[in-house]
Amino acid sequence: MWRAGLKLGVAGLGGAGAAAAAGASWEDAPTVLKICGLLPLRLLRDSLTAASIAFDYQYSCWGVEEGSDEWTRIRHVVHLRSAHRLQDLCFRNGGIYIKLGQHLGQLDYVVPEEYVQTMRESMLKRCPVSSYDQVRRVFIKELGQPPEDVFAEFNPVPLASASLAQVHAARTHDGCKVAVKVQHTHLTDTAAVDIATVDFIVSFLHRCFPSFDYRWLVEEVRESSPKELDFLHEARNSEKCIDNFKRLSPHIAESIYAPKVYWNLSTPRLLTMEFMEAAEVTDVKAIKRHGLRPHDVSKLLSKAFAEMIFKHGFVHCDPHAANLMVRPLPKPASWWSSLFGRRKPQLILLDHGLYKELDFDTRTSYAALWKGLIFADEKAIRENSIKLGAGEDLYVLFAGVLTMRPWKRVIDPAVDHLALRPSHDDRSELQMYAAHYFPQISELLRRLPRVILLMLKTNDCLRALNHDLVKGSPLESFLIIGRVSSEAVLDAKRTINGSKISSRFSINIEHLFLEVRLLAMKLAIWLLLLSNSLPIQWDQ
Repeated sequence: MWRAGLKLGVAGLGGAGAAAAAGASWEDAPTVLKICGLLPLRLLRDSLTAASIAFDYQYSCWGVEEGSDEWTRIRHVVHLRSAHRLQDLCFRNGGIYIKLGQHLGQLDYVVPEEYVQTMRESMLKRCPVSSYDQVRRVFIKELGQPPEDVFAEFNPVPLASASLAQVHAARTHDGCKVAVKVQHTHLTDTAAVDIATVDFIVSFLHRCFPSFDYRWLVEEVRESSPKELDFLHEARNSEKCIDNFKRLSPHIAESIYAPKVYWNLSTPRLLTMEFMEAAEVTDVKAIKRHGLRPHDVSKLLSKAFAEMIFKHGFVHCDPHAANLMVRPLPKPASWWSSLFGRRKPQLILLDHGLYKELDFDTRTSYAALWKGLIFADEKAIRENSIKLGAGEDLYVLFAGVLTMRPWKRVIDPAVDHLALRPSHDDRSELQMYAAHYFPQISELLRRLPRVILLMLKTNDCLRALNHDLVKGSPLESFLIIGRVSSEAVLDAKRTINGSKISSRFSINIEHLFLEVRLLAMKLAIWLLLLSNSLPIQWDQ
């Protein structure tokens, strides 16, 4: 195995070298020299890390009966060791590697739990920070002036730093407070090589262990990274997102906001935006200080992303806590809410670099699948899972990955069949399934369209946010998903059937039946909460 790792290093020089040539023009000699200088060291790190992980998995359980308690214990220890090796590699290489680590940390039950926890606890908190000299160089290259000339005030200490950029507070010459997102200097130069070397490592591990197939993740990073590195693309996404809410979801449009973009002070590597005075979406104490309720924030979060996924087909696919903020709605929603001191939240969407578009057929099938999941409709789950690529043999597993529930609960007609509480035994049960059916999960991920893989990641992020806000899966969230997905299915039928009177009549009857069904579910949830002596909060 170590000999294979050495071969990997030698062979990789050619592949990654080709990526370097593709990623930089030979007219930019300093950049090419810089890449060629970094390449051998990065490739050596990658090769040694991959070989050590492969060796660890191959020989640690040697002679131990698979499935035994001892095998499970050793496997857990190997997962942890390997996760920390991978974490160290991501931090040492930086940039795209940290982005890849963040992806892994958001794939609950898709990769082993040890990797998820290791990456989630570190990748969002220990991102690289560019020096002020590096920031000045970006400004001079992009705008022709240093930040102290571009702005009346510019704080050299960043407010926050992420894998691709960091944010500074500033004030324009006309007195507006802004947030300036500055790309880390090395990323444009090394991104192509980083992706090529990661691709090489993952492909090598797949050859060694056929059940380890995360080539889809590399393909996703390869496709999304150039877009995320173009801040003008991000700015256009933010405006399109808000426009979609105004056109397609006017009933909640005022509750969704994105910071204003200062186009004259923005370039592909610099983004100047309105500065937002708001709380991070999972900062429960700050949310309460604003006079808001975490329960209402959770419901707004569910509504916003359900509308994006099932109706807009244009989805913000990186909704972790650092990318979402919340503040009170600038104007009172109604006279009675103002009278009783109840304030409604406004969700602020940040970091619009990673969006995915769902075509009509995919969006409709995905909405019909979630409708089936909410209403425990086994036939609809099966049919739409197959349409999305899961196949006859893996649709049960697909339902489990989507809902984080075992199949017996997915098809349980109980109103709370999809709710997941932190202490529930089913969580351990599903973790066991994930470990036991790892090859099948890898095969499922290989089959599914990449856009659906990003929906899985988005679901996991939203689930984690809801857990932080209300310590569980709020039943009302499933009611919201059921309503929006069902409405999207009806809208698709109207689009397909056009103006036929018979079709319109049939759809109207189906809509009426849906309202009755949702009302019954709402009543059942109310009775369930009452019987459990839980707080009941309705505003729909």
